[in-house]
Amino acid sequence: MKFIVSSSYLLKQLQVLGSVINNNHTMPILENFLFELNQSQLTVSASDLETKMSATLEIESESEGKFAVQAKLLLDMLKTFPEQPLTFTVENAAVEISSNSGKYALSAVSGEDFPDSEQLQDPSSVSIPAEILATAITKTIFATGNDELRLVMMGVLFEFSPEGLTFVATDAHKLVKYERTDVKSSEEAAFVMPKKPLNILKNILQTSDSEVKIEYNKSNATFSFDNVVLTCRLIDGTYPKYNQVIPKENPNKLIIDRNLFLTSVKRVSIFSSRSTHQIRLKIAGAELNISAEDVEYSNKADERMTCDYQGDDILIGFNSKFLLEMLNTLTSDEIQLEMSLPNRAGILTPVDGLDEGEKVMMLVMPVMINS
Repeated sequence: MKFIVSSSYLLKQLQVLGSVINNNHTMPILENFLFELNQSQLTVSASDLETKMSATLEIESESEGKFAVQAKLLLDMLKTFPEQPLTFTVENAAVEISSNSGKYALSAVSGEDFPDSEQLQDPSSVSIPAEILATAITKTIFATGNDELRLVMMGVLFEFSPEGLTFVATDAHKLVKYERTDVKSSEEAAFVMPKKPLNILKNILQTSDSEVKIEYNKSNATFSFDNVVLTCRLIDGTYPKYNQVIPKENPNKLIIDRNLFLTSVKRVSIFSSRSTHQIRLKIAGAELNISAEDVEYSNKADERMTCDYQGDDILIGFNSKFLLEMLNTLTSDEIQLEMSLPNRAGILTPVDGLDEGEKVMMLVMPVMINS
């Protein structure tokens, strides 16, 4: 087997695929890239058994066949080359790579040992613009949990219906619901996507302007766009009834400049307790007071700013880490914080900057204030 490929073109594709590989795997074959050659097309794949991703490259070749080669070694080598054509020659369990300056030999293993992709039986499908899917993942993935006892909350819920698409993530302390009514599915479906493939997709989709075709059944989902196909195993389990925890009546409404609020919370939170990260919001009339105290180290901070507020005077505590994650993820100029009581969740929404058919709702649980 022999083929010629651009060094930078190959490196760019392999760096994306390399994010799938888990170096702590018990199957040595999974530390390799699988190369499948079909004349002028080369398909390179990486897998960790749960997720498999393939990219199809245009190359110069008249050969056919497949082999696997150690991923880290190949990537480390490719990173050192300036742009130039590389010639790969595969023979007798070895890969010889010829560049403008020399020749390099890597051991190869049989491509037959590489695990096959899961073939989806009778899949349903929906197409989503890459930009919308990337935004949906970015707006939700930070709110997923890390508790392996609640595995289903370690992923993002995808809900498809003829009315639109909904993406939900929660860790029981915070919750994000992202909706699109401008993209619809012909049938109703719901499944939970794990974090790892979503992070990989988010990074690739940000530079794509194509449609992403999602095919799915009860156990697996495949994402196809540009020259990439990603297949992953879904998280099995019943997602919490998230709508039941969203307060319906929230008479106290605060509207404030997002950047001013963000920088103030960031500054005040430096003085908060290292265990609770609690900050206090005291709102009365048109004045917002943001404060924090770390009794153990005698640190405290207090800031005041004017705001647009309608409702009863309120004193409520939040975990500043959660608030900062939400404020950093939103991109609007102004945000609205809706509250009812100091022991009920606050609801954060953008006031502006949304596309037609786009909705974002972020819920954050309060932290009890010690008097």
